[in-house]
Amino acid sequence: MLLLRPDGDCWEAMVRPGRRLREGTEIAFEGSELIAVVEAVLDSGHRRVRFVGPTSLDDLLAEQGHIPLPPYIRREDTAADRERYQTVYAETDGSVAAPTAGLHFTPDLLDEIQAKGVSIARIVLHVGPGTFKPVTTDDVRNHEMDAEFWDVSSEAADVVNTCRANGGRVIAVGTTSVRTLETAAVADGDGWRLSEGSGWTRLFIYSPYVFKLVDCMVTNFHLPESTLLMLISSLAGRDFVMRAYEEAVQERYRFYSYGDAMFIQ
Repeated sequence: MLLLRPDGDCWEAMVRPGRRLREGTEIAFEGSELIAVVEAVLDSGHRRVRFVGPTSLDDLLAEQGHIPLPPYIRREDTAADRERYQTVYAETDGSVAAPTAGLHFTPDLLDEIQAKGVSIARIVLHVGPGTFKPVTTDDVRNHEMDAEFWDVSSEAADVVNTCRANGGRVIAVGTTSVRTLETAAVADGDGWRLSEGSGWTRLFIYSPYVFKLVDCMVTNFHLPESTLLMLISSLAGRDFVMRAYEEAVQERYRFYSYGDAMFIQ
């Protein structure tokens, strides 16, 4: 069971095997008095579950929880993954997977970047399961994006807006940051500015999207037919991105989580 997001006093969860987990099914956890009751089967195939018992869900997760490594990492998670499979600047719970572009940054590297005069703004987007859903529709406009929560503080908005006012470039780390910035952009005269706030986004970026705030980005190499690949192609141009991927394959770069990254504009 992979817990995705709170749903009132329940949780939306991805489960396997789904056929056995019908409405009313009770799920027990070895060594715990807590049980999960399937409240509903959702249209997505996910389940809404309620945790019942004298112990807390946080205690259960601490004792029996696992880091949800992507399926292409063919090994069991280890204690080290609790630190390794997240960014060094992670603070807020809620994402179902790590924003992989940020895995490249260490505290020392961030210090070096700031020492060169680069300002850093920290924003939030909780990666949802739909991020990994391939586009299977003949018309990309018919692809339905999963709703993902985002949050931009007033401090982060000030950093980005000051950068733009001073003629600097906004460099997003990862597709999640791009989607947050573009979602929170508001018109400001003849241009755009970043507004503080929070909410849910289904923004699907593909060519010929016109970017409002983002000038450049750091991104990993992504899966074919993914919304992530379409996003970076809309920024850097499809032909350029395809050439970059051909070189990556030829030079045996690593793809996906823990993989290599590139700077594009």
